[in-house]
Amino acid sequence: MAKLTALEVKRMSAPGRYGDGGGLWLQVRDAERKSWLLRFMLNGKAREMGLGPIELVSLAEARQKAIAGRKLLLDGIDPLDQRKAEKAARVAQAGAFTFKEVAEKYIKAHKAGWKSEKHAAQWEATLTTYAYPHFGAHLVSAVDTGDVTKALEPIWATKPETASRVRGRIESVLDYAKSRGWRQGENPARWKGHLDNLLPKRSKVARVEHHAALPWREIGAFMAKLGEQAGMAALALRFAILTAGRTGEVIGARWSEIDIEAALWTVPADRMKAAREHRVPLSSAALAMLGELLPLRPQDGDGYVFPGGKAGKPLSNMALLMALRRMERGDLTAHGFRSTFRDWCAEATAYPAEMAEMALAHAVGSKVEAAYRRGDLFEKRREMMKEWAEFCGGPVAPSGAERVPIRPAIPA
Repeated sequence: MAKLTALEVKRMSAPGRYGDGGGLWLQVRDAERKSWLLRFMLNGKAREMGLGPIELVSLAEARQKAIAGRKLLLDGIDPLDQRKAEKAARVAQAGAFTFKEVAEKYIKAHKAGWKSEKHAAQWEATLTTYAYPHFGAHLVSAVDTGDVTKALEPIWATKPETASRVRGRIESVLDYAKSRGWRQGENPARWKGHLDNLLPKRSKVARVEHHAALPWREIGAFMAKLGEQAGMAALALRFAILTAGRTGEVIGARWSEIDIEAALWTVPADRMKAAREHRVPLSSAALAMLGELLPLRPQDGDGYVFPGGKAGKPLSNMALLMALRRMERGDLTAHGFRSTFRDWCAEATAYPAEMAEMALAHAVGSKVEAAYRRGDLFEKRREMMKEWAEFCGGPVAPSGAERVPIRPAIPA
């Protein structure tokens, strides 16, 4: 007994097994891989049970584990069977988690990898509204197809986009539970080969709803009216139109992303839908707008280009939409102006479709991506955005109109 020392265990590097006595062995694969084994005989058969690597289990701890194993053998209990029974008990206890508890664990585990807190909030809101009332209190191990369809059927035809997201989120939570050993069997929320046999395809229950867009021929008159609007939200909407940017990209824009001299706005990958850096050429009209905002730039040179009403915070996601409503244009959405730009490119210019798609930060073919890396398409896009700004009518109100203050009252 106690043949080995801690120093010997640390220094051993020759492959082999070294006995400590009482069935405890040190197994050495090489200098970096060493672990403990308990070897024993039961019913005339030799058996082995791993006790852990030396990085986690010291010599003293390995001896205690070996003693515990030998005590079980004295009572006729197989240490390996006992370990399996204890693991099964832990899994059974863990399986007592409800679907809601597991969903909360999933969101917490993945939240750091999501782009924004808004995404996590959407997960929580949709599950709270559509899933929890039906089976949130059920054991996650017991959630079945009937539970899932009860949650989805009431909204499948009326809110197909939301229903599809809810289904995907339920599926992800249940897959997470299975990976953690909290449930077994097939996922009752999977679509292909399962729910697609029970629910109609989205294309059959509702048409895809596109964002309301302004006809491209009307953009000049609209921009003139927008130029008469006061407030930071109106400025942000003008900038979004001139750059064909998404709302989130615009309200999150920071001065550190803007290169005035190069007339360039570089949106970092972590703020892009496609998770790729996006370069936006700035027209003279867009630069003129930024010039108006420069006096509001923080002393440290960074900060939000379109600050909100609270210090250090950007405009809210609803700010641009509210600006449209104040103009009595509730029929439009901020995102819809990207469609207006795309329609103008297709119907009023000779620019290739790939270039317009690139301006919108959409995925394009590999050949165009290669051209983008060489930089020539970027310069061509600069010309395209210049023409778009000219077509929109410039960054300020029409000649002779009173100059509009930037923020006499900034909407919250």
